[in-house]
Amino acid sequence: MRIPFNKPALVGNELSYLQDAIRQGHAAGDGAYTKRCHALLEETLGVTKTLLTTSCTHALEMAALLLELQPGDEVIVPSFTFVSTVNAFVLRGVRPVFADIRPDTLNLDEQQLPQLLTARTKAIVPVHYAGVGCEMDVILALAENHGVAVVEDNAHGLFGQYRGRNLGTFGCLATQSFHETKNFSCGEGGALLINDPRLVERAEILREKGTNRSRFFRGQVDKYTWVDVGSSYLPSDLLAAYLFAQLEARTLIQAKRRQVWERYDAQLRLWAAEHGIGTPFIPAHCQQPFHMYYLLLPSLEMRQQLIAHLKARGILSVFHYQPLHLSDMGRRYGGQPGDCPVTERISDQLLRLPFYYDLSEAEQELVIAAIKEFAPVAKSR
Repeated sequence: MRIPFNKPALVGNELSYLQDAIRQGHAAGDGAYTKRCHALLEETLGVTKTLLTTSCTHALEMAALLLELQPGDEVIVPSFTFVSTVNAFVLRGVRPVFADIRPDTLNLDEQQLPQLLTARTKAIVPVHYAGVGCEMDVILALAENHGVAVVEDNAHGLFGQYRGRNLGTFGCLATQSFHETKNFSCGEGGALLINDPRLVERAEILREKGTNRSRFFRGQVDKYTWVDVGSSYLPSDLLAAYLFAQLEARTLIQAKRRQVWERYDAQLRLWAAEHGIGTPFIPAHCQQPFHMYYLLLPSLEMRQQLIAHLKARGILSVFHYQPLHLSDMGRRYGGQPGDCPVTERISDQLLRLPFYYDLSEAEQELVIAAIKEFAPVAKSR
């Protein structure tokens, strides 16, 4: 493709930090660059503890373990999300309860929560779609009243804010993604943000294969041993070195991504409105991190036509999540057509446009021009 949907970028010291990590002789997990990433995220976000993981999926799995979820428990998740959001809990024998999304922000519809909460509900997992904050005031109040945990899936939302507060700091736990499609990347990676100090020590143990190895290296015990369940969730310090360079350049990265988002919006919003096409909605009380720009076409047929139209011009655009409640696995948990009507509609309509750090203004103008040339063809009956 002449213009891909996504392209990883070098923005600063990635290669030199990689070389430095190799020279230091510590390429495994929890080396110097991992510690730098932890410190930067803790200080910048204001969280109690950050732990880098090999993926956002693994961070979610750690969250499920930390909450000590058992078979028969229920967790409320939006149907419009990546499969990892639900898989992490299903692996513990938990029953997912699928919630529909709001038609404006495409976030979990908080107004549905009262009818979904039961005596078996143990957690609510809001997903900040496109980095736009869910209505956390309502979600937190309901969770507190029912004694359930909140785990934020903040894969899209690092450095986004809701009512002036950083996303990832509302729930007792939150997860981040550093996959190559995210604003800040190391190819594959993630992080668990811990806002409840009571969960820190066990989180370290789970991440270190169920051992108290972290306490050993801090000199708190004279040897380490197996003390709990766990797995190997530590990323290599080489990945952390790459990631730290990206986090260090966060102001530059966010400024460039803001330019890309605002150029799309300035040139497509009026055109889209004239053609009955939706564009992103950002509430005034939310500060987005400029993770993606999407269009909402009037129909699946038109969405697919626009994908083909752009592809013919060397431009790759992609759709996004399929309704989890209608997947093969979702149906095993009782999902039926019509359960989440907004999710079902949006899934057919949404189209993500090329969006990455190195997308030049000239390339973006080609994308915009190609979109404006689009003339949908109605199928003959």
